[in-house]
Amino acid sequence: MADQTEKIRVGLVQLACRGDKAANWQATAGKITDLAEQGAQVICLQELFLSRYFCDQEDASNFALAEPIPGGDSQLVQDLAKELGVVIVASLFERRAPGLYHNTAVVADADGSLAGIYRKSHIPDDPGYYEKYYFTPGDTGYRVFQTKYARIGVLVCWDQWYPEAARLTCLQGAEMLVYPTAIGWDLEEPDASVNQAQHDAWRTIQRSHAIANGVHVVAVNRTGREVGQQFWGGSFVADPAGVLLYEAPHDQEASVVVDLDLSRSDTVRTQWPFLRDRRIDTYGGITARWLAG
Repeated sequence: MADQTEKIRVGLVQLACRGDKAANWQATAGKITDLAEQGAQVICLQELFLSRYFCDQEDASNFALAEPIPGGDSQLVQDLAKELGVVIVASLFERRAPGLYHNTAVVADADGSLAGIYRKSHIPDDPGYYEKYYFTPGDTGYRVFQTKYARIGVLVCWDQWYPEAARLTCLQGAEMLVYPTAIGWDLEEPDASVNQAQHDAWRTIQRSHAIANGVHVVAVNRTGREVGQQFWGGSFVADPAGVLLYEAPHDQEASVVVDLDLSRSDTVRTQWPFLRDRRIDTYGGITARWLAG
């Protein structure tokens, strides 16, 4: 807590993934090092950054990509965090037990310790996104991690569409929400307006989490073309009023440091007192699947 500050520098790493796990780590580690040299204190990576997006098909051989946490992949992240004195938010394929796998975000603190893990709660099953084949829904609950520089809430990709997840994370005192992401356009979609609408919706829903909760949102997506997909990049940072502080290009790799003033949350929440005016006595139905019958 003594090292916590109102102003922090956050790094984003948006890359196109290769077919080789070691090559992906080498490329990502190089970008992390560059950002640390530029003064980044918290560095956020894209979803499942160590591999291509394997969930585009159901293939049992892909389970070989997973490792336990703590384990080899998470230790690489922790060791680099300690070496550089930075916090790293990384998305990994976790082998929890034989036949039990998760899509898991790890938060490595600046001293190399594991601040904690969050297991992705919402698991999609759509054409090109067959994640239910690979991942068990997370059971960590929504979590916030106290790190050297900030209290960080982490949610993963499909979680980003659910305002309940953002709210429950922020109610635990998150000063920023980080969303490691892998989402893109269908290469066979002939209507460009469909692609544009999808991207606009993705950006809008996450900016709405920033506004509704009065926190910074950091969304880090991959870029590059993989089987059937053009990952749309577009990683961005929104401030507590939803203002875009940075947005990456769609079709290029990008690594950048963005300055955040965490005191903006107090200013925005005072101007827009959504937390004050919440009618928690009226929300009991939110845990129902459907209320119309």
